[in-house]
Amino acid sequence: MRKSLITLAALVVFVTLGIAVPPPAAGQTPAQQSSAPRSKAKAVGAIKSISGNAVTVTTDAGAEVIVVIQPSTWLVRIASGQSGLKDLKTAEPIQLQEVEVGDRLAALGTASDDGKSVTATSVVVMKKADIAAKLERDRQDWQKRGVGGVVKSIDAATGTITLSTGGLNASSTLAVVVSKDTMLRRYAPDSVKFDDAKPGTLDQIKPGDQLRARGTKSADGKELAAEEVVSGTFRNVAGTVVAADAGNSTITVQDLLTRRPVTMKIGPDSQLHKLPAMMAQRIAMRLKGGAASGAEGSAPAGAPAQSARPSEAQGAGMGGGPRPGGPPDFQQMLNRMPPVTLAELQKGEALMIVATEGTSDTPSTAIILLSGVEPILSAAPSQASTVLSPWNLSTGGNIGTGE
Repeated sequence: MRKSLITLAALVVFVTLGIAVPPPAAGQTPAQQSSAPRSKAKAVGAIKSISGNAVTVTTDAGAEVIVVIQPSTWLVRIASGQSGLKDLKTAEPIQLQEVEVGDRLAALGTASDDGKSVTATSVVVMKKADIAAKLERDRQDWQKRGVGGVVKSIDAATGTITLSTGGLNASSTLAVVVSKDTMLRRYAPDSVKFDDAKPGTLDQIKPGDQLRARGTKSADGKELAAEEVVSGTFRNVAGTVVAADAGNSTITVQDLLTRRPVTMKIGPDSQLHKLPAMMAQRIAMRLKGGAASGAEGSAPAGAPAQSARPSEAQGAGMGGGPRPGGPPDFQQMLNRMPPVTLAELQKGEALMIVATEGTSDTPSTAIILLSGVEPILSAAPSQASTVLSPWNLSTGGNIGTGE
């Protein structure tokens, strides 16, 4: 029983944090994802429907599994933030009638022969209202205690990651210190969604990566003891349009630095904007050193509430105008710029793009595409590709919340 509780406690971490369970290996069904014997199974995800004692769960990997709850099933509910073995021992027993669609569930049990259902011996449920409350607490905590930027160096011996947290020509640094208790996650090569991030290790992080962290800052503000870190490798490309194919949702750009064409996908979450001419001129002046430095230096790039919804940005004090104690936030300005479509982009037009790393099988996907950048490319071609860094890793959602 203790071994089952420990295993279930690990699953509850998935329920609490909204982490995707690794997909099954080739040829395996969702109920066969563990390395345990075939008859043992687990199911973690959101409840889609309930019919009698059969609960249909949509797993975080996108599959559907039916969890059969029997009178002998150990069925309990935990509050938001609980996930340990001690919490499970004191969890509140509930009846199946108290379980609702939208709740999250973690179950252990026995798989059916076809792997499409699990007869549960133990089930832990978290109410959807508790999940919403936790997401809001996490969002606020990332706002208050989140930092981020581009990785400059990593000292594995001391667990210290040095970040460049500024932008344009006003960079500042911050030391992020990780420990054995720090939760490390790594973005998938084809996604910037927090839900797609997988558990990672310190040795996966390398210079040039984008990184977000939250934790406690030192008194002098130069160091952060990290509780959670999420990082990823992304591409910065500055160049001119070779071809824009709206039908296939792709764009080919002549990279300004490599002089080679690069083809990228434009996905549903890609943000395409046009930089106003006046703003482009001002950025160009800063890159040439013609304006006051420090315009971006103190902006913490890790505030996860940097979403495309202006009301949230304003509520965070980062609506693109002056912030309390700081200058304008360029990342928030991006969200307010006019949208542009692939069909509007002309051959030879200058662009700056941030994209996923991609793989040999999956081309890069544009995350942020910015047109109207001719003055910037003319002023500082060697720096142009990094103007959008550090950018908002959580396109379309709030980092750290699972949205």
